[in-house]
Amino acid sequence: MANLPPLSLYIHIPWCVQKCPYCDFNSHALKGDVPHDEYVGHLLRDLDRDAPLAQGREVKTIFIGGGTPSLLSSEAMQTLLDGVRSRLKLADDAEITMEANPGTVEADRFVGYQKAGVNRISIGVQSFSEAKLKRLGRIHDSGEAKRAANLASGLGLRSFNLDLMHGLPDQSLEEALDDLRQAIALNPPHLSWYQLTIEPNTLFGSRPPKLPDDDALWDIFEQGDKLLTAAGYQQYETSAYAKPGYQCQHNLNYWRFGDYLGIGCGAHGKVTFADGRITRTAKTRHPRGYMEGKYLDRQHDVEQEDKPFEFFMNRFRLLEAAPRSEFRLYTGLDEATIRPQLNEAIAKNYMTETEEYWQITEHGKLFLNSLLELFLADEA
Repeated sequence: MANLPPLSLYIHIPWCVQKCPYCDFNSHALKGDVPHDEYVGHLLRDLDRDAPLAQGREVKTIFIGGGTPSLLSSEAMQTLLDGVRSRLKLADDAEITMEANPGTVEADRFVGYQKAGVNRISIGVQSFSEAKLKRLGRIHDSGEAKRAANLASGLGLRSFNLDLMHGLPDQSLEEALDDLRQAIALNPPHLSWYQLTIEPNTLFGSRPPKLPDDDALWDIFEQGDKLLTAAGYQQYETSAYAKPGYQCQHNLNYWRFGDYLGIGCGAHGKVTFADGRITRTAKTRHPRGYMEGKYLDRQHDVEQEDKPFEFFMNRFRLLEAAPRSEFRLYTGLDEATIRPQLNEAIAKNYMTETEEYWQITEHGKLFLNSLLELFLADEA
């Protein structure tokens, strides 16, 4: 019998001003105006169908991602979050994050989002270099990025995040560190700092740019990590750093194998039931089909033999120790079912084990795929 884990809500806004060449997220270049009211109406009807999956639990976090959620009017955001509150029980201290692009940020709109209930903003800066921003197809410049960060800082939000990339086309070590220094100077409580990867089905995938080699990437990471640590940031997840007490609670719930409802184009959900079933849902990806009322694209129950892999694939993204008790609580499985794989992982120095916790080692982080492969169903 599995216990029900904490519950979050993800809301997807699918439109962007233009599609970035590296982006493989479910985003669509805007043709004409954003259908603010119409789309919010569909989101709330989608939520009406999913609300029973909450099973009476309160929602601890909401994340509004995209696309570019800051294209949505503050009035539409108010209607959306009021609608969520009327359908789900929201924790009094719920973290409500919204992604924003510096190029679509306006001061009065930010204030409107805050009035609607948004208390954390994640700003997609990516770089402070004009040349690199152009290469990445971004519509903002570094001045707009700094203005957006200063605006978020002055609003008295619970927190704000800056998204920054490294390993950009032809990027030198000094250029990467300069981006970090400029981000740190803006004093965000949270920094997402991740490496650009070339994904299939993107413009960069079909015409790959020249990226720094592995040695250069390692130097960037090593020196960047030192810079961040010296500035008071702690790495708590593969690509995330935060000042103490400012980790993103929504992402923590994902990686701790928590539950989440997902509404909007292409949104994914994961829900645990009292009988131990874990169901995954995916919504219709294209706005056209979604706005015809075809919300659910597919749904499946996670097979028993796949649960260990899914649990560790999430937990080992975090640098914190994983409580052993949560394996049984969240998967409904006895630890004995994976004892041979655990013993092998410990023998290979991928992880350590105490009476209460599992902890991935530095060696394990370097060989994460090899560690996770031990828990694949066909390895059992």
